Amino acid sequence: LTWLFFNTSIVPSESNPITESNVRGYLEPTTLLFIIFSPLITMRLFSEEEKLGTLELLLTSPVKDWEIVMGKYLASTVILISTLLCTFFYVILIFIYSTPDFGPLLSAYLGIILYGIATLSVGLFASSLSSNQIVSAVVGIVILLLLSFLDSLGAMLDGIPSTIFNEMALNYHYGDFTKGVIDIRNIVYYFSTASIFLFFTVLILEMRRWR
Repeated sequence: LTWLFFNTSIVPSESNPITESNVRGYLEPTTLLFIIFSPLITMRLFSEEEKLGTLELLLTSPVKDWEIVMGKYLASTVILISTLLCTFFYVILIFIYSTPDFGPLLSAYLGIILYGIATLSVGLFASSLSSNQIVSAVVGIVILLLLSFLDSLGAMLDGIPSTIFNEMALNYHYGDFTKGVIDIRNIVYYFSTASIFLFFTVLILEMRRWR
């Protein structure tokens, strides 16, 4: 998906030169791909275990619940980052065809990685809710759509409600990265979001253990 997106969007020519700015611009819609891609990566991680009856065996093993969750989460993170590595080909093209400032480009990639790890945690949480992979994927996509576009709702409000919805939105915190701005508050937001949904996933597993 990532390769097709970039391959059809960035083609070096006189009318469409490859530059740092247009690659950063094309990275922004990648967040929309993650809303679908992340739940698809994670939908089997717990749903398949429960469907096959192996989740009970996993929960009765000496491994702690949070270790199970983190193991699956880190594995899915490796897959996601490996997918992003495919786009590095275009970064090489940028340096061949121009002399860009590496800082803003690095900022954009950092933002998309942080966005990705947050979406994976939501997908993993959704996978722990059902033994049906399709249901897990749909639930994950719905949650991510809500979280991603809360800032659109915030734009229609004023004052404190607007601020609350903006601060809760995944897309709102990603915007600064595409501008070359690395704000510690945005980094904390993505790690906090991932931590919250991973915590919820651990709680779901503990409930299943004592069920």
